[in-house]
Amino acid sequence: MNGAESLVHSLLKSGVDVCFANPGTSEMHFVAALDRVPGMRCVLGLQENVVTGAADGYWRIAGRPAVTLLHCGPGLSNGMAGLHDARRAHSGIVNCVGDQATYHRPLDAPLTADTEGYARGVSAWVRTASRASEVGADVAVAVQAARTAPGQVATLILPSDTCWDAGGQVAEALPVPAMPQADGHAIQAAAKVLREKPDVLILLGGPTALTAAAQAELQRIIAHTGAHVLAETSNAKIERGQGRMPLDRVPYPPDAAVERLKGYRQLILVGAKAPVGFFGYPNHPSLHYPPQAEITVLTRQEQDAVTALAALAEELGAPRVAIPGNGPRPERPRGAPSPEGLARVLAALLPEGAIVVDESVTYGRGLSPLTHCAAPHDWLQNRGGAIGYGFPVAIGAAIAGGGRRVVALQADGSGMYTLQAG
Repeated sequence: MNGAESLVHSLLKSGVDVCFANPGTSEMHFVAALDRVPGMRCVLGLQENVVTGAADGYWRIAGRPAVTLLHCGPGLSNGMAGLHDARRAHSGIVNCVGDQATYHRPLDAPLTADTEGYARGVSAWVRTASRASEVGADVAVAVQAARTAPGQVATLILPSDTCWDAGGQVAEALPVPAMPQADGHAIQAAAKVLREKPDVLILLGGPTALTAAAQAELQRIIAHTGAHVLAETSNAKIERGQGRMPLDRVPYPPDAAVERLKGYRQLILVGAKAPVGFFGYPNHPSLHYPPQAEITVLTRQEQDAVTALAALAEELGAPRVAIPGNGPRPERPRGAPSPEGLARVLAALLPEGAIVVDESVTYGRGLSPLTHCAAPHDWLQNRGGAIGYGFPVAIGAAIAGGGRRVVALQADGSGMYTLQAG
C-alpha cells in the first residue's frame, strides 16, 4: 500500500467519503488511489474556488467534512477566496494540497511555493506530511481538527513522494472533542441583564444559535422577558420558514445598521460578534451599536447555543411556548420582475426542506422579510464577503442534501468569479 492509498482508506475510516478535486501532476497518485479504493465519491471542479466553495456548502448541510484536492501552492492560492469564506462560516474542510517531492523541493522548480505560508492564512491547522508511513495518521488528525467545534479548515500538504512511496498505514478515526458548553456564570449574567435591564437585544450567530432547536428555546425567553432579537447580517445557515421564528438581521448598509441598533443599551451575544461595519468609511462609525452599550456573552461561536439558551430559559423560569405562525404562503405573483416579486415567488413555491444559497447582493436585500412564511427551509449566506461563493456552495449543498431542492440566488457580477461551477 502506498501513501496515497493509506490516505483514502484513512479518510473513509474517519467518515469522509466525498472529495472535491482540481488535481495536477503532483496529485496523480492520489487520483489513482481514488480509483482503486472503493467508497470515495470524487467530484471534479474546473477551478479551485469551485472546489473549496463546494466543500464549504457540503459542510453546512451535511455537518461533516469533505476533502478537497488542490495542486501545489498556486492551486491553493487559486482556491483561497473559497477557503476564506469557509473559515468565516466555520465550515470543517480537510484541505489536501499536493506539493513537490521532498527531494525535489530544494531545486526550486517553477511550481515551488511557500505552500505552508499560503495555508496558514485560511486554516486553523496546517501540517506537511514527511513520509508515506505517516500520511494515514496525519489525515486522521486533519479530520479531527476539521470536525472540532465550531468547524475548521485543516490543511494537509502532501509532497508527491509521500503519496507514491510504499509503506502506507491506515489510521483509525480519532475522537472528536465534545462541543464546549456555556459557563454557568455566563448564563447567570445573561439572566440578570434580562431581569433588570431595559432595551435588551439578543444577537444570534454561529453554527448552533440559528437552528430550529435554538429558536424554540429563544421563543421562551423573549416571550417571558420582552427582549428583542436579531441575527447577524450574514449567517452560514438559518433554519427558516413555517414553525421557525421570523428572525430579522442586522442591516448591511452602515447607516441602516446604526439606525436599527441605536436604541439598545444591552447586547447579549449568542454565538455572534458585536456588530461592526464590513468596511470603515470617512465620518462613519466602525461600531454599529451604541458605544455605551454593555455587552454580555452567553456563548462563543464554538459553544453549544441550544443547551445554553435552554439553561437560560430555565434560569428565568420561562415556560415553554409555541412559536407563532408566520402567516399564510402567498399566491404566485404576476407582473414585471422585481425584488418583491422574487421574494413572493420563493415564499409561494419553495418546497419543504429546500436549501436557498443567497448571493443575490443588492437585489436580494429585501427577500428575508417576505419569505418567513415559506415552507421550512435552510438559508445560506456568504459569511466571508469574498464574492463568487454562491454557485460553488450550491453544488456542495446539493451533494450533501441528497434529494433536497437547492435554489441559488446569484448576482450576475459575483457569479462571474466562479462561472466554472456551471
